[in-house]
Amino acid sequence: MGEPAGSAVSAITAVSAASSAPLRVAAIDCGTNSVRLLVADLWPDGRLGELSRQMRIVRLGEGVDRTGRLAPEAIARTRDALAEYAAIIAELGAARVRMCATSASRDADNADDFQRMARDTLGVDPEVISGDDEARLSFAGAVRGLTVTGPCLVVDIGGGSTEFVRGGATVEAAVSIDIGCVRMTERHLRSDPPTPEQARAAHADVVAAVDRALAAVAGPAATLVGLAGSVTTVAAVALGLDAYDSTRIHHTVLTRAAVTRVADDLMAMSVAQRRSIPVMHPGRADVIAAGALVLRVIMERADAATVVVSESDILDGIALSLST
Repeated sequence: MGEPAGSAVSAITAVSAASSAPLRVAAIDCGTNSVRLLVADLWPDGRLGELSRQMRIVRLGEGVDRTGRLAPEAIARTRDALAEYAAIIAELGAARVRMCATSASRDADNADDFQRMARDTLGVDPEVISGDDEARLSFAGAVRGLTVTGPCLVVDIGGGSTEFVRGGATVEAAVSIDIGCVRMTERHLRSDPPTPEQARAAHADVVAAVDRALAAVAGPAATLVGLAGSVTTVAAVALGLDAYDSTRIHHTVLTRAAVTRVADDLMAMSVAQRRSIPVMHPGRADVIAAGALVLRVIMERADAATVVVSESDILDGIALSLST
């Protein structure tokens, strides 16, 4: 004899409830300058309910442009941050964890040492993703919750590389180029403050790279969207905030004139002067001039009058990818 009808209904209700429940996920983005964590509830409709968002400046890519190797001190700093994150992930009970490592880990000859450390510390294998994958994850995070008309050009300015992605409902073209705030600072801006000659050399290097990237993603794009710490810090400075406030920064629109003013001011300052800016993270002060320069050049070469600043980026894209 079969189960009572009430039991069958209860079972169906339980399955339905389980299928609509959120999945708790943890995303880690390990870049050239920082390592970041997002723990969130991922709902079936794609919503992310943020539980914890963390950032540590570890400068994993310190010296990689020059030596081709990750420094032992940089790996140790990253290990300390990942140990903190492992404790947070365990406390919040994430069911799925994905760690993506980007530019510095792609470029380093001893990337195996880093991957072994990350696996031992975090308990999952880190993925050293390609520039193309990085670009697509950045795009997925950037367009979440963004309402624009027509296609977008999304630029993610990192420490070692910058990703350019053009698309609308889907990605149409993407490219990653080796310019970023840490790489350009180490390559060109070695004085404090940078000399005019160093600033001109950095500008020429960035212009050449940006022109190649824009040619690779050529096509219509009605809106320029900027991501990551260099962009959000420029926005915070341009807005004159007394303290960093992500709710004020997210989806703010900056004019090219405002970005140019901030970029020029930062280039003329010493590191100590930049650190005195209320919204400046101490670990970003020595490289922010290069990051602002990259944003300024992108706007100039793309002939973009404005840029939409997004706090949603590759970290959110990694979290969204855990739905499958």
